[in-house]
Amino acid sequence: MSSLREGPAIVVRREDYAPPAFWIDTVDLAFDLDPAKTRVLNRMRLRRNPDVAPQALRLDGEDLNLARVLVNGGGCSFRMDGQTLVLENLPEGAEPFDLEIFTTCAPEKNTQLMGLYVSQGTFFTQCEAEGFRRITYFLDRPDVMASYTVTLRADKDRYPVLLSNGNLVDSGNLPDNRHFAKWVDPHKKPCYLFALVAGKLVAREQRIVSRSGKEHLLQVYVRPGDMDKTEHAMNSLMASVVWDEARFGLPLDLERFMIVATADFNMGAMENKGLNIFNTKYVLANSATATDTDFANIESVVGHEYFHNWTGNRITCRDWFQLSLKEGLTVFRDQEFSMDLCADPSARAVKRIEDVRVLRTAQFPEDAGPMAHPVRPDSYVEINNFYTVTIYEKGAEVVRMMQTLVGRDGFRKGMDLYFQRHDGQAVTCDDFAQAVADANPGSELSRLLPQFKRWYSQAGTPRVQATGRFDAEARTYTLELAQTCDPTPGQSDKAPFVIPVAIGLLDAQGRDLPLHLDGGPAVSGTQTVVLSEACQSFVFTGIDAEPVPSVLRGFSAPVVLDMNLSDAELLHLLAHDSDPFNRWEAGQRLALRRALHAIRAEGPVHQEPLDEAFVAAMRAVLRHPALDAAFKELVLTLPAETYIAEQLDIVDPQRIHAVREAMRSQLAHALHEDWIWAYEQHRDNGAYRPDPVSTGRRALTGMALTMLCLAARDNGNPVWPGKAYQRFKDAGNMTDRFNALSALVIAGLPLASEALARFHGMFKQEALVLDKWFALQAGAPDRGGNVLPAVRQLLAHPDFNLRNPNRARSVIFSYCSANPGAFHRADAAGYVFWSEKVIEIDAFNPQVAARLARALDRWKKLAEPYRSAAREAIARVAAKPDLSNDVREVVTRSLAD
Repeated sequence: MSSLREGPAIVVRREDYAPPAFWIDTVDLAFDLDPAKTRVLNRMRLRRNPDVAPQALRLDGEDLNLARVLVNGGGCSFRMDGQTLVLENLPEGAEPFDLEIFTTCAPEKNTQLMGLYVSQGTFFTQCEAEGFRRITYFLDRPDVMASYTVTLRADKDRYPVLLSNGNLVDSGNLPDNRHFAKWVDPHKKPCYLFALVAGKLVAREQRIVSRSGKEHLLQVYVRPGDMDKTEHAMNSLMASVVWDEARFGLPLDLERFMIVATADFNMGAMENKGLNIFNTKYVLANSATATDTDFANIESVVGHEYFHNWTGNRITCRDWFQLSLKEGLTVFRDQEFSMDLCADPSARAVKRIEDVRVLRTAQFPEDAGPMAHPVRPDSYVEINNFYTVTIYEKGAEVVRMMQTLVGRDGFRKGMDLYFQRHDGQAVTCDDFAQAVADANPGSELSRLLPQFKRWYSQAGTPRVQATGRFDAEARTYTLELAQTCDPTPGQSDKAPFVIPVAIGLLDAQGRDLPLHLDGGPAVSGTQTVVLSEACQSFVFTGIDAEPVPSVLRGFSAPVVLDMNLSDAELLHLLAHDSDPFNRWEAGQRLALRRALHAIRAEGPVHQEPLDEAFVAAMRAVLRHPALDAAFKELVLTLPAETYIAEQLDIVDPQRIHAVREAMRSQLAHALHEDWIWAYEQHRDNGAYRPDPVSTGRRALTGMALTMLCLAARDNGNPVWPGKAYQRFKDAGNMTDRFNALSALVIAGLPLASEALARFHGMFKQEALVLDKWFALQAGAPDRGGNVLPAVRQLLAHPDFNLRNPNRARSVIFSYCSANPGAFHRADAAGYVFWSEKVIEIDAFNPQVAARLARALDRWKKLAEPYRSAAREAIARVAAKPDLSNDVREVVTRSLAD
């Protein structure tokens, strides 16, 4: 819309924060809902902030039609400064005054999906970060917390369900077949947590009783016809309520808690107080339409949004630079929730490995690219661009390190003190860190707190160089750790971080040695040391023979570990390490070492880049009688192409793709009999259950089937393609069906086309399932440049809708962001496609366009001809005169030297 494209972009800086000149105590909103013209009456009670010099009241607004402004019931003078409403002649002194503003807006024309919009005939809102200004004029900033009363009026037939935050206090009929509902939120909140929903919806309901004996109503609202897909979301919500009260003593604080699902949503979900609005992707699931991954994601996201009720809503951010205060902490909490629901340590380890894999494949590149920023950024042009893996996932790792430094019980004490001090306030990352440290005065966190907080202020991923030295005569093992961090935009020099490093030492039989650090008391298994200087040495005594070091166990800090272990040492860790993360990591390092060797070699890619020792190690893992299937599948999954690329100074995407495909093909052939064994042993799992054991068995079965189809493609044997197609037809759940379909597509087998057509026919009425169908084709391995023409065909498919974010992501993002071997073409056609779509989407949804623009963040690492072609594509986008601030910030930073 035009409003996003007026005037120069303004850089907002953290150092410029100033408290608001006015406080808003109460807000009474009345909506007359109409898709074409919704009327909004906003009655506020304000007072001057006595700590700020008297000044005009400046209210944010965007794309609003202003009809009336009254102060204490009478007319008043005002002026417009751009889209900001300025009132200068307001009552003096400390007494509160009433301000009434009447506006209209057009929800059906709101394609940005920010503010009040219409999706499939239903009204929804999205106000974080700055969407409330698209509903009414307001102090649209998170440190202004007010009490809200909301009255909704609408046509009774078209909008029978009227929802807002808090508790329903009144409802009834109105003339002309209209009705109303009045909602009161008992808790003060910032305006970004406001929500309303109005439409034809049905609800799954569950009444629960908390530990204190209070009764609460839980509701999951969906469109009619989707009720059979809400049981898992409700079970996840109940589990979240129970867990938060048990783990952190945080009870549900409302009479009712509602989740509403919409198909048109820019993000995953939104934690509006008591009325969470979700992307359908994170609500709807049954065994016929959702995969194990979908079930796990729903559990995680439902937990995440519910946990925001305290970490984000009850205590919120002073300003948007503090975003990780709520998001990093809440990601940590949802990770802990998912791990605590796992029945055994192996399942917990699988969850941890999956989380780290996301961090290393998505956040580490961000930390090394043009959009690198600290966990607490210092400036931004468009805040929507900073809902990033740095804020969320790296922020969670910072919180996890706090827990490591103070212990699990100590972290609970810190949380208790945090709420004791700040409940009902808008605060900073510093306030949270201070509370955890103050609750644990004898801890390393308390001792090193000012230095620890560099994790909030410094961007970049630290590198830790580890060197071990065994002294047989002195019976000591010395581990020397050194840390560095590369420059990032605006930060050329980095001071040392506080890095907890979990260490184990294995003997020749693979057993953990007891650890005596500098002659101290023995610690069994794992010892955590704290690296706080540029270089430190740690001496373990009483070591009789040279051990194999296991460093950074559990991924105890978000760093890159450089340790030159031999293949023999890595194979020893892969076979014996008691720490599951480092056992997996040993396999990844072995695979990565072989991939890099093949990529750097001269001449054509060798078709068998793996040596027999590596293949034998993978066979041993696959056949291991004690390892869980889920863990085996993780170990046998080769490092992603994007992760391999990050290890190289100059990136040839096509060579990386060719090498990884050769490695996968070799494993498919060399372990052929083992894959048959794995498939036969794990394929039958009875009635569908999304528990960790069953999920792991299905994952390993799917991997085995893919490997067997890859081998069949090469040798022309029709047996396994036929078995895959039969499993696809006969499967009793979506996971098995989609795994079989994926095996055919990934292997590029003739039966894939028939299976894809059949799948579309079976699920053409299921939007989320069709998203998988689109994504599978856009993300398929490229063979001779075949994927981009297929992607362009998919865009012309009758079921493709560019304006639906889920559908756009399923094709365009799957190709541009998740399929480097197909996207980075020597003819630059992938980059041309990318630039076309960024510009096209930016015209109606800048937030989604800016996410897509990030696909070429790492263009400067590319080899020629990719590098010049990528730069030209970015420059083509940047040259467009009416870009949104969202996209302009991304491409400008990308092109900067």
